[in-house]
Amino acid sequence: MEKIVTIEELNYLTNFRKKLHQSPELSGFEKQTAQAVVDELKLCNPTTIITELGGHGVAAVFKGNLKGKTVLFRAELDALPIQEENTFSHKSKYSGISHKCGHDGHATILIGLARTLKNNPLIKGEVILLFQPAEENGAGAKAILADKKFTSLKPDFVFALHNVPDYDQGAVIVKNNSFTPSVTSLKITLKGKTAHAAEPENGINPDLALQELILAIKSMGDNNLESETFSVITTIYATLGSKDYGISADYAELHFTIRCWTANQLNDLKKIISAKIKSISEKHQLKHTLEWIFEFDSNKNNDEAVASILKAAESNSFKVIKKQTPFKWGEDFGTFTQQYKGAMFALGSGKQTPALHNPDYDFPDEITPYGIQMFYTIIKLMYV
Repeated sequence: MEKIVTIEELNYLTNFRKKLHQSPELSGFEKQTAQAVVDELKLCNPTTIITELGGHGVAAVFKGNLKGKTVLFRAELDALPIQEENTFSHKSKYSGISHKCGHDGHATILIGLARTLKNNPLIKGEVILLFQPAEENGAGAKAILADKKFTSLKPDFVFALHNVPDYDQGAVIVKNNSFTPSVTSLKITLKGKTAHAAEPENGINPDLALQELILAIKSMGDNNLESETFSVITTIYATLGSKDYGISADYAELHFTIRCWTANQLNDLKKIISAKIKSISEKHQLKHTLEWIFEFDSNKNNDEAVASILKAAESNSFKVIKKQTPFKWGEDFGTFTQQYKGAMFALGSGKQTPALHNPDYDFPDEITPYGIQMFYTIIKLMYV
């Protein structure tokens, strides 16, 4: 298929991407980023621009004159609470906040797609370009789907991509069924009774319960990627008492992240873990709370949608990698694929690219044309 991104166009999009990179905003605070997106979309003559979707979300709707399928493509707006280590001219202007997952690049790919649709108007059907807030904390997709302004859009298919380091630049990585796991985080608090450090028997110290919980919960993990019961349980944070050496502690807090290939498997594991926390807390005479937070649904890739991705890659002669097991990171696009036919694919960002969420990461602009070409080809294929 003919290339649609010229050198001049890539330079324009790269400048836009660097503008976003310089002014990152955390989940739920993407006001300036959303406005920058809206300003660019207005130049592309969409049929409609919808703002403040599920927070600071934006959707541009392009309609053809004839009836056809409605296809949605999603990118993200939010950045991460990470101090950037890069020293290039477009580095983050804000201390402790930076685009370390490539959401600036994903949003730029959708802007490039919008510009392509301006120059190649739809004949039939409808394309929705969705710029989603709050992906990193798992709240954005749910907020979009709950927003009444979104319910009228009714996509037939939904697509998204994510750049992935350590793969050849522009390689398209695909997988049927689960593409990313279901993920949740767990916060546990334990409350006992203080006592003098010389007389701990007069209090209730959560120290033994804390140790027992870590061992018990970690033992439920199954790191075999080929296993149907695969699960990664990672200890994120733990604290006990305070640095008051005359006091036997009465409070402890423990956090984990847990990820499984499917939502059903994760729900089953959550029940087992909850029962174990209750049992150990009661054994040690502790009051306890548990809270499930930052939840991500697994990406459920639809066979028909994956077939469209494969056809798009093949028609552009892009390298295709068929992944045997899901990626292990969470992505809340899964909330969309649980409700609509759709799929997420990965786009290789280079063998030498720093890892996602690392302080020296920067989205490689060289892969922007690959993303635009993939999405535009999927549109063309949907209407053949």
